[in-house]
Amino acid sequence: MADSHVEEHLDVLTKTGQKTGISKPRGDVHRDGDYHRAVHVWIFAESTQELLLQRRADCKDSWPGLWDISSAGHISAGDSSLITARRELHEELGVILPKDAFELIFIFLHECVINDGKFINNEFNDVYLVTTMAPIPLEAFTLQESEVSAVKYISFEEYKSVLANEEPEYVPYDINGQYGQLFDIIARRYKENMEARSLTLQKQFRRYAPISLNPELIGLTDADRDALVLLINAATIIDEIFYLQVWYSNPILRDWLKQHADTSPLDKLKWMYYLINKSPWSCLDENESFLTTADSAVKLLPEATKPITGWKGLEYKAAFPMLKPPGANFYPPDMDKKEFEFWKISLTEDQQEDVTGFFTIIKRHGEFILDSSLSNNTVDGTNHLVGSSHDLYSVPFSQEYKPLLTKAAELLHKAGDVTSSPSLKKLLHSKADAFLSNDYYDSDIAWMELDSKLDVTIGPYETYEDSLFGYKATFEAFIGVRDDKATAQVKLFGDHLQVLEQNLPMDNVYKSKDVIAAPIRVIQLVYNAGDVKGPQTVAFNLPNDERIVKDRGTSMVMLKNISEAKFKLILQPIANICITREQRELVDFESFFTHTICHECCHGIGPHTITLPSGQQSTVRKELEELHSTLEEAKADIVGLWALKFLIIQDLLPKTLIKSMYVSFLAGCFRSVRFGLEEAHGKGQALQFNWLFEKGAFILHADEIFSVNFDKVEGAVESLSREILTIQATGDKNAAKLLLQKYCEITQPLRVALEKLEKIQVPVDIAPIFPIADNILD
Repeated sequence: MADSHVEEHLDVLTKTGQKTGISKPRGDVHRDGDYHRAVHVWIFAESTQELLLQRRADCKDSWPGLWDISSAGHISAGDSSLITARRELHEELGVILPKDAFELIFIFLHECVINDGKFINNEFNDVYLVTTMAPIPLEAFTLQESEVSAVKYISFEEYKSVLANEEPEYVPYDINGQYGQLFDIIARRYKENMEARSLTLQKQFRRYAPISLNPELIGLTDADRDALVLLINAATIIDEIFYLQVWYSNPILRDWLKQHADTSPLDKLKWMYYLINKSPWSCLDENESFLTTADSAVKLLPEATKPITGWKGLEYKAAFPMLKPPGANFYPPDMDKKEFEFWKISLTEDQQEDVTGFFTIIKRHGEFILDSSLSNNTVDGTNHLVGSSHDLYSVPFSQEYKPLLTKAAELLHKAGDVTSSPSLKKLLHSKADAFLSNDYYDSDIAWMELDSKLDVTIGPYETYEDSLFGYKATFEAFIGVRDDKATAQVKLFGDHLQVLEQNLPMDNVYKSKDVIAAPIRVIQLVYNAGDVKGPQTVAFNLPNDERIVKDRGTSMVMLKNISEAKFKLILQPIANICITREQRELVDFESFFTHTICHECCHGIGPHTITLPSGQQSTVRKELEELHSTLEEAKADIVGLWALKFLIIQDLLPKTLIKSMYVSFLAGCFRSVRFGLEEAHGKGQALQFNWLFEKGAFILHADEIFSVNFDKVEGAVESLSREILTIQATGDKNAAKLLLQKYCEITQPLRVALEKLEKIQVPVDIAPIFPIADNILD
C-alpha cells in the first residue's frame, strides 16, 4: 500500500475506460463517482474446486466485515494492472507470486452506490485467476490487518449460490451479469467431456496433411554437408527464441505437454496440436485457445508464503490468457496502445526509432523494481507512484535473448568456417555478429547477395505476431538446397520490377524511380524453425528493413517442394469441389507457382518509404501499424495478379496463363481464407475475394460452385490494386481500417465454399516432416 500520509491518487477514466489524463485522490473519486481502475485476484484450488475468500476489515470504507474476493485493490495513477495484482496479493495475504501465475480472465465494470450515496463505485476491474494445485494452508497466509480480518475457502458452486441468494455476509455481485463469467470459466474448464474434447482436437489436427520432405542433397560439397548439420542445430535454438517471443510461459507449457504426452490419448493430442501451432492458440480458429491454464505446467514455489511444517509449499499452474495477447511477449501484458504512444511522445527521435524498431522489446521499470523488492520479501509502497510515461523502457534482442543468441552465433560461426561457399561464409559470420550486436543491416545485405547451393535464411524478420503495432520481428529459419533449374527460370520477374513499378495502377507521384531487381532463389526446403507455425509459407520476400528496401530492393526465396505439396494435397481438391467443371481444368501448378513468385516480387514494389501530406517522411509500416501486415499481403496478392497480366501483354509470359491464373487464384482464395481472419494472409484473401465478388468478377452459381467472369475480372483486379496502393502511398490508416472492416469478413459466398470443403474434409494446410533434420538431431 502507499504511504499512509499520502492519499492514493487514481487515474480518472471515461465511461468507456479510456484515461482522461486527470488523476484525483481516491476519496474524491468515490465521492464524485469517477470511473477508475482496480484489480480482482482470485485464488482457485484445483483439487478441491474452491475459491479463497477474504473478510474485509471492519475499518474499510466500503463493505466492512463482509466476505469478498481473495485480494483486490485500486490501480494507482500511473501504475499498471499486473504489478498492482501481484503487489496486492503480497500486501494483503503475504503471497509472493511471479507474473506467470496470473491469468487475466475478463474485465468487469462494477457500478454501484452505497453508504447513503456517499460512496459511488464506478470501477473497471481486471479480474485475475491464480490456479493452485491444492488449497494453501490458512496458517500460511500473512494477513494485513488494516485490510483483511480472515480468509476461508469455499467451493465455487457454493459461492455462486450465496451470491445468487444475496446473502448479507458477502459483498454482492450480479452473477447473471458480467461477473457470472468467473463461474462459467471454471465450470467449462473442469466439467468438460473429455471424449468430446478429444474428438474436437482430432478434428482440428486432421486439417493438416502430414507430408515428408526429403529433398536430394546432390550438389552439396562435403564441407556444406558439415555446415548443414551445424545450421540445423542453430535453427533449433531459433525455435527456442520464437517460443519465448509468443508468450512468456509458452516454453514451460511446451516442455510440460511434451513430458506428459504419453499419459493419455488426450494428452497426446494436446501435444501434437500444440506442435502445429507452437502455442495454446489455434491458428486456423482465429487464435481461439484449444488449451486452458488447467492444462498447463505445474510450478512449485516453496517460499511463496511463510513456511508451514509438513507442507512442501505452493504449487500453481503457469498461466496463459484465453485470448491471444495482441502484443505477444514484446510488450508488458497490461500495456495498451495509449500508454505506449504517450510514452513515445516523450522520447527523442532516435529513441522513438528504437522503441518502434524491429529488434527491441518493451519492459516496465515497475516490474523490475517489484521483482527486486519481492525477492527481499518487502514492497516499497512508493514505487507505483512513478508516472507511467516513464515506466516503459526498451531492451535490445541481443540482450533479452543473449544466452540463446550466443549459442546460435557460435554454431553459425562454426558453419561459416567450414562451408565451401564464400557468400555463405560471409552471410553466416555476419549474421552471427548481428545476433550479438543487434545490428542486422550488413547481414541482411549478405543474405541478399547469397549465391550458394546450400541456402539459409535465419534471423528476426516477420512482424505478424505483433498485432498490437506490427513493429516487432520474430525469429525464423529456413534451410534448403537451391534448385538451380527453377531459379534460372524465374529470373524474368526480378529483372522487370522497375517496369512493373512504373506501370502500377496508382498516381505517378507515388511511384519510385529506382526500384532494384529482386534476386529470386528457388529452393527445396530441408528444415524450418521459429516463426513457421500453422499454415506453412510457400515463399518469402525479405528483408523488411525499409532502409534496405529503398537502397537495395529485396530478395525472395520460393519453397518449391512446399508449393508442390500444397497444390497436390489442397488446391486441386478445392478446385474439384468449388470450381465449375468447365473451368476446373484451368487450375494448374504452373499458374499457382507463377502467381506465388509474382506475389513475392510485388512486396518489393509499391509504397514503402512515403511522404505524408504534411511533408514528413515515414514508412507504410509505421503509419498503418497493426493493419500493415494484412494490407501488404493483400497488395502483394492482387498486384501480383495485375502484374502477371501486364507481363503477358508484354509477351514476357505465355498467353495460355491468362485464364488459368485467374481460376487458380479463385481456388487459392478458398485455400487462404481457411487460415482464419486473425491471420494476415487469410484476412487479406477475404478482402480480395469479397471485392472481386462484389464487382462481378467471381460468380456463385445455383449449384453452389464458382467461376471467373473473364469480362470483369481484369477491371476488378486493377481497381482493388489502385485502392490498396493509394492507401499505402498516403499512409491513410483510417481508409485502411474502413476497407478492412467492409471486406474482411466471411460473407455468404465464402461460407458456402468453406462449408463444402469442411463437409468432405479437404486439408487446410500441410504439416511437413523433415527426415534429414530428424536424423541429424537424433
